[in-house]
Amino acid sequence: MMRVTFFTQRQDIISGTETSDLTKEWPYLFEITGMKIHFEELTGMDMDENNIANKCARVVSLIKHNDKTERMAAIFREMETSSKNVADINVAVFLPLLLKYFNEEKDQMFFKVDQTTLPSEVDCTELLRNSTLAAEHYMLSVDQTIVNGRITVFGKALTLMFGSYYCMNISYLAGQAATLEFLQRCLFKINPDKGSKVVRNTSKTHLAVNPKVLTLITKIADYEWRA
Repeated sequence: MMRVTFFTQRQDIISGTETSDLTKEWPYLFEITGMKIHFEELTGMDMDENNIANKCARVVSLIKHNDKTERMAAIFREMETSSKNVADINVAVFLPLLLKYFNEEKDQMFFKVDQTTLPSEVDCTELLRNSTLAAEHYMLSVDQTIVNGRITVFGKALTLMFGSYYCMNISYLAGQAATLEFLQRCLFKINPDKGSKVVRNTSKTHLAVNPKVLTLITKIADYEWRA
């Protein structure tokens, strides 16, 4: 049914229907299966969670091997003491590591609420101070509306979050431009020759690929070649 109604979903999204109304009209759009189907119909790309987890592990391994600075040390120490399985740990630390690696803003991506807080009670102005490894549940917010408050695995939260940028026509904030472009190109295999989803300053010249992203991609290729 999600495939059959795809064009109607797109019409509602493109016409500017409020997110709160979309959650009522298309509730499965914000579930992991529905988001994957809509993303695949829209981009032609499959959101393969196993493939994503494997790529996350490779990036975490590269950064851990090459970056011994104190800014990364706290995350790696927490990895060693976490009780989660290895695959979940790698995915949970992948995004915070990328943000640190690119020196980008974490506070605009993550928010913290108490464990007993209901989705309807969430105040999206509370910043996340606990790590993604420490959290037991996750919620996805779009336009400050909680569209899914029942996510128990960070990998699914990551997939839903990135998928929403494309499915909901959301631009990347400049504060996370490199991190999100890296997700786009390396995890979700969207590699346009030109154009960008980043909110840009029109007075500046823009490159086809963010140089920071290109450098990390090259480092990963070199690291895997030597491994």
